Order: sequence, then C-alpha cells, then structure tokens
Amino acid sequence: MKEDGLTEAVQEAGAVELLLVRHGESEGNVAATDARLAGAEIIEVPARDADVNLSGTGQEQAKALGTALARIAEDLRPDAVVSSPYARALQTAEIAVETAGWHVKVRTDERLRDRELGILDRLTRLGVEKRFPEEAERREWLGKMYYRPPGGESWADVALRLRSVLDELNSLGTGHRVMLVCHDAVIMLFRYVLEGMNEKELLDLAASTSVLNASLTRYVRPSGEGPWTLESFNVADHLTEQGVTVTEHAGDVSVHPK
Repeated sequence: MKEDGLTEAVQEAGAVELLLVRHGESEGNVAATDARLAGAEIIEVPARDADVNLSGTGQEQAKALGTALARIAEDLRPDAVVSSPYARALQTAEIAVETAGWHVKVRTDERLRDRELGILDRLTRLGVEKRFPEEAERREWLGKMYYRPPGGESWADVALRLRSVLDELNSLGTGHRVMLVCHDAVIMLFRYVLEGMNEKELLDLAASTSVLNASLTRYVRPSGEGPWTLESFNVADHLTEQGVTVTEHAGDVSVHPK
C-alpha cells in the first residue's frame, strides 16, 4: 500500500475544501533574518534545508494551530493531511494534528517541498552579489518567476509540480477535505495556479505580502470539481488569540524582472 502522496490519501474522491498551512517558524528562518541584519554573506543554518527543525516559537505556533483546528466540527475536518517532507513542515503538521486530536495519518509528498536554490543555497542577497555577481545580474534580469539558479528551481518549476498535485484532486470526483502543510513560496504558487494569475499579478502579491508562519489559507469548491474559490488568505488570528508570537520571515522582495 502506498504510504506517501495524495492519491492514496484521498482514496476515490476529490476535494471540496483545501487548507494550505505554512510551517511554523524554523531555525532557518531565524538564521536567515539574523544573517541579513548582520550584513553577512552566509546563512548559518544548522542542517541541510530538508532537515532544518522548527524553532521554539515555531513549535508554539504549531500547537496554537492545532488548538484552532480542534474547533472545527468533526464532519468538516480534513480527512487527508499531506505535508512537505521537509522537517519544519512535517513537524508542524504532526504537532498540529496531535494537538487537535484528529485521528488522521500525516502523509508526505515531495512535490510540496520548498523551492530548491541550488548553488545559491545558504547565501544572503549580499552573498549572491559578492560570490556570484553574474547570477545576481541574471536573477534581476529574469525576475523570480523564471530565474533558475544552477542546480535549483525557478518559481515556474515549482508551479509545474503543484499543477500535478492539483490534477490528482481534480480528477478524483467529489467529497474530501484536504490540508496541505508546506512553505511560503509554495502557497504563493498555489494561489498563482488556482486563481489563474499572470506573472505580474503573482509578483505584485509576492512583493507586497509575506505568508506568515503557521498561517491558514482556505479554498473551497462545494461541487468537488471545477475552479476553487479563495475564502481566506494568510490568517494568523489563532496565534494572536492564544498569545503566541506572530512571525514574518519573507523571502527576497526583489521579485520583478528589471
């Protein structure tokens, strides 16, 4: 029996509700912010990107998320929870589901992983400019959507894998509610795909809005087929209500092509 991915998780019925969750604050988020404020070239992360854990605040956020999810009526709860396999997302999903008291297995799907940065991994913007000036220039020329660092992915590459995730949901009929726990860029690109945005609309959104840690974004389609409707985006009220710190760790805001 397949243990990973969406196909097995949603059985023979597609989704009528989609909850998108950004992981709680990670040790990598903290390290990246510290490096930027210090004017450093290297982000001192404690592990490879896939293995970076939640910070203490991130764990509190995941618990607060779970407390909020516990309030959802039993017949309206997600019956499939699928996470990026990256530690910070999987930890968020598992803590939230356990805190909520949901009897659902958290599955993983590598298509929900964060964007891969290739040779630019662990570098700040300053670090890229200093060590790979030609890449910095190429990134500015192409913009976030189409710039692919050597060994890494563009946003267009990530959107392609997300389309295959949604294709499974679109082709399996009606009935299920699904929660996907993933990353800020992934949630932005879900919006791009689900709402049929163009490049400018996506990049304008990315330049003006950061997806908050442990925030909720919700899409619905009562018929279980056809287009999705955005009901709410980037909601973190459940954190403030419980006295948990709301954290904003945005990526590079220079996203438009020059």
